[in-house]
Amino acid sequence: MASAREEILARIRNAKVPAAQPVVRGYHREGPGGVELFAERVADYRAVVHVVSNVPEALTSLRGKRIVAPAGVPEEWLIEGVTWLREPLSIEELDQADGVLTGCAVAIADTGTIVLDGGEAQGRRALTLLPDYHVCVVRADQIAASVPEALQRLEPTRPLTFISGPSATSDIELSRVEGVHGPRTLEVLVVDQQ
Repeated sequence: MASAREEILARIRNAKVPAAQPVVRGYHREGPGGVELFAERVADYRAVVHVVSNVPEALTSLRGKRIVAPAGVPEEWLIEGVTWLREPLSIEELDQADGVLTGCAVAIADTGTIVLDGGEAQGRRALTLLPDYHVCVVRADQIAASVPEALQRLEPTRPLTFISGPSATSDIELSRVEGVHGPRTLEVLVVDQQ
């Protein structure tokens, strides 16, 4: 005589499971995205935002600083007068840098969010978490209108980091504290070459 456990397991093994049906998701994927909406939304998160047409010219404020530049940063961004720190860098070296300059994988107009995936011009996650200042260059063609549209552009197996303004928390007595889990200052250069 089979135990109750054995009987239940036998029923599970012999059960006829219907083929998986695709889940239909009727997400609104398009919308009024674009440079203006993204710049407005990311500024709402206390980021410093500049809509620019010339990245090297916009980076002149970095002169005299020690800035981390991950692999894949375009050579024209590496302006003179900046001490560019390149990988491999220790945690201590990252912590002593004045900031980091990166690109992004995609940006989301609807939410003002920047997404990094560790790809070209983005580097490993520690590069954007340890320095106190992050300059991120976002091209107009990288701006998706909505979260579903942005997710379609991303490779889900990559390490994704979603950034909505400078690092901040309000966990302690509901007082906003910036720079707890990343940079205190996020500066976004939105490249609009219309």
